[in-house]
Amino acid sequence: MNKGIYHSLTERKQQGKKSFAVLIDPDKVNDTSIEQLITLAVGAKVDYFLVGGSLVISNYLDECVKFIKRNCNIPVILFPGSPNQVSKYADALLYLSLISGRNADLLIGQHVISASVVKQSGLEIMPTGYMVIDGGAPTTVSYISNATPLPADKNEIAICTAMAGEMLGMKLIYMDAGSGAKRPITESMIQKVSSCIDVPLIIGGGITHPEKAYLNCKAGADVIVVGNAIEKDANLIKEMAAAVHSVPVGV
Repeated sequence: MNKGIYHSLTERKQQGKKSFAVLIDPDKVNDTSIEQLITLAVGAKVDYFLVGGSLVISNYLDECVKFIKRNCNIPVILFPGSPNQVSKYADALLYLSLISGRNADLLIGQHVISASVVKQSGLEIMPTGYMVIDGGAPTTVSYISNATPLPADKNEIAICTAMAGEMLGMKLIYMDAGSGAKRPITESMIQKVSSCIDVPLIIGGGITHPEKAYLNCKAGADVIVVGNAIEKDANLIKEMAAAVHSVPVGV
């Protein structure tokens, strides 16, 4: 693994700096809306773009990534919902293994199918332990994965799952309540999980207010991902980024 995006993530974690990532679903944007997102993201000093979704039924992935790369210097990380969501134009790929479920296909099966394409893509590959947390409503990710989310009030299950993922070699842990979750992940769970792992912790799903983003960071999140709320109101980018970046260094 080259020292690119992952190096920056671990370095920021060691320094106690929090990061904000905007999630873009290629199915839900066009050149005009992406241009607006890029302008707002650059102005707000957004740290990363995540590109992907649970379905991605359009052929816009490559064009979406290329458009972002042409118009700004913010790194683009793929957040694939399936093996075919690979674009060589991105900077890195979250190689997601769904460690919260018991679906062997999403634990290793799809990775075997996509391994050759991913290897040849030239992307920086970041093995990521993906944990879906119950957000109080059925989400696309839980439906597509056919996997039961982790209970939102069972911190000990989340802790052991994250620790197992780290010991299995995952370089990142991504806890997600799912797009449009009614209940975001609790600060209590974030704090407990964060205190038990050494790899960067990414948190997403149901984060609709800057205050929640700030509290998640104080609890131990290293990266905050917001997608659905920004799809509804792109101007939230500035407030969300400001909240994440205002967390005192070392917290």
